[in-house]
Amino acid sequence: MSAATRRGPGRRLDAPLVGVLEKRGRFLVAEPLFFRGPRVAIDGRALSGARQGDLVLVGQGKRGARVARRIGRPHVARDVLEGLMLHRGLHRAYARSASAEAERAAQNPYAADARVDLRPLPTFTIDPEDARDFDDAISAHEEDGRVRLWVHIADVTAYVRPGGALEGEAYRRGTSVYVPGAVEPMLPEALSTEACSLRPDEDRLAVTVELEMEGTEPRAVQFHRSLVRSDARLTYGQVDEIFGETRRAEEPWGPALAAARGVAAALAARRKERGALEVETPEPVYRFDGDGHVVGVDDAEQTEAHSLIEELMILANEQVAGYLEDRRLPTLYRVHERPDPSSVEFLIEQLESLEVPTPLVPEHMTPQQAAALAAEASRMAAAEVRRSGRGRHAFGSLVLRSLKQAYYTPRNLGHAGLASARYCHFTSPIRRYPDVVAHRALLQGLGIDDAAHPAHELEEAGIHSSAAERAAMGIERDADDVCSAFLLDRVLAEVDPSNPPAFEGEVVGVIEKGTFVHFGDEGFEGFLPVRRLREWWNLNEQGTALVAEGSGRAVRLGDPVEVVVDRVDPPRGRVDLIPVDR
Repeated sequence: MSAATRRGPGRRLDAPLVGVLEKRGRFLVAEPLFFRGPRVAIDGRALSGARQGDLVLVGQGKRGARVARRIGRPHVARDVLEGLMLHRGLHRAYARSASAEAERAAQNPYAADARVDLRPLPTFTIDPEDARDFDDAISAHEEDGRVRLWVHIADVTAYVRPGGALEGEAYRRGTSVYVPGAVEPMLPEALSTEACSLRPDEDRLAVTVELEMEGTEPRAVQFHRSLVRSDARLTYGQVDEIFGETRRAEEPWGPALAAARGVAAALAARRKERGALEVETPEPVYRFDGDGHVVGVDDAEQTEAHSLIEELMILANEQVAGYLEDRRLPTLYRVHERPDPSSVEFLIEQLESLEVPTPLVPEHMTPQQAAALAAEASRMAAAEVRRSGRGRHAFGSLVLRSLKQAYYTPRNLGHAGLASARYCHFTSPIRRYPDVVAHRALLQGLGIDDAAHPAHELEEAGIHSSAAERAAMGIERDADDVCSAFLLDRVLAEVDPSNPPAFEGEVVGVIEKGTFVHFGDEGFEGFLPVRRLREWWNLNEQGTALVAEGSGRAVRLGDPVEVVVDRVDPPRGRVDLIPVDR
C-alpha cells in the first residue's frame, strides 16, 4: 500500500503524511505524528537530508515512499505547527506561475482611470503588534459637530485580475490561515505584505469608503478608487495607552484618531441597542524563542482599540452591502441567519440549569424574537460572568453553539449576530476571497472597472469560501491546542515529577465520557475522564452537567475544579487530567 493511501480515522485517502523518521530493524519508517496508523517504509536513498528522529513530509517516489521534505524536529513547536499545516493539506508555497504573476502585478498594477488622491489626509492603521499585512487604514476629521470619516481598504483587485494563475490560486485558498508564528497567505508575499499592504510612509492603492457622520448616521456616502499614504502604523496596545492617557497622540494623526474614537464609541452603543450579540472570546497569543519553542502566552483581550477598528469596519461593510443590494449588483453577502426558536429555547434551559439569569421566553417565538432573545441572553450571561467570575470561558461558548454558523451566499439574508440587515465582507481583501468579490462588484457598479464576477458563479464561490473558512478555523484551533500543550510540557518540566502541581480550573465542556477543563494562568485546556471521578455519572438532559447517580453531586459548566496533569501529548495537542482529591 502506498503512503498516499495510508490513513488514520477520518482522513482523506490522498491526505499528506507527516511523520517521524525512525529505524525499525534494517528499515527506515515514518511514524505518523498526527494520527495513530501504520508506519510507512521509506526508501533510504531518498531522504532529502533527513535523519533519524526528524519530522518529515512523506511523498511517493519511483521506488516507494520517500522523504519529500525535512520539516524539523518533533519536539520543536514551530516545526510541529509547520507539519500540522502540511498534514491538513496546506501547500506552504505558491505555484511558480502565480508567484511570477504576483511579482509582475506588484510592479505594474491595473491602471484605473479614476483614482482620487487622498495622500494629504492624516491616516493611520491599527493592528496587532505582529501583523504584517495591513488591509485597512483610517482617516477622520471633525468639524461643526460632524465627523468626516474615510475607511481605506487595500485595492487588491488592481493586482489580482480575473483569469490568471494568481486568481485561481487565491480562489482555491479562499482565506489566509493564521497559526501562532506562521501564516499560509491567500496572496503571495509580494502582494500580501508588500505591494497591497498599507504600510506607513508608502504610497498605496486603495478603495475608500468616505462617510459624513452625524452621530451614528451616515448623512453622505461616497466610494473612491484612491491613492493613500499612511502616516503611522499603530498597534492595539499603543492605542489603548493613548486612550488611557499614558501615551501621547502625535501629529498629524492624533486628532484623526480622536475623531474616529468618538464615532466608534457611538456605533458600539447603537449596535448594542439594536440587539447585537455580546460574546467575549479571548484569543491566546503565543510567544516563541529563537529556536521555535513556545515560551509564553498572552490573552488578546478585546479592548477599546479593538472595538474602534471593529466598529468602523462593520460600518464600511454595511455601506458597501447596502450600495450593492440597492443597485442589485451580484456579490457575496456575509450571512448569519436568525437562530431557530427551538435552539434558543434550549439555550435558555441550559442557562437556567446553570443558575444564570435569563430573559422571559414568549409562548410562541418567531425567528425575529429568537434572535433578539439570543442577544439578550448573551448580554445577561456576560453580566453574570462579570458579577460572579464564573463561566468566563464556558457561558459564551454555550451561547455560540446555539446559533447558526455564518456563511457566504449571493442572497442577502441579514446578519443576526451583528443585528445588521445588510452586511458583506469588504474590509480584508488581502486575506479573504469574498472581500475581493465585493470589491469587484462595487468598482463595476461605480463604472470604473469591469472585473465583477458573473452572477451564476457566486453560489459556488460562496460555498467554497465558507468551506475554506471552516477548514482554516479548524487548523487554527488545533494549532492553538498544540502550542498550549507544548507550553504546559515546558512548565511541567521545571517541577518535581513526584510532586506534580495542582491547577485551579473551570469546567468548559461536558460529554458523557468526561469534562473539558480550562486551567492555569496560561489558559491550558485538558480532558478529565469520568473514570477518574469515581461514582457513576450521567449527562443531564441539558448537556450542561454530569450528575453522580448515588450522591447526586454535579459537575457543571462554569464550575471551579482542581486538577493535576496526568499526561501531555504536545504534537497532538492532547492533555489528560485527574482530579485533586481533598
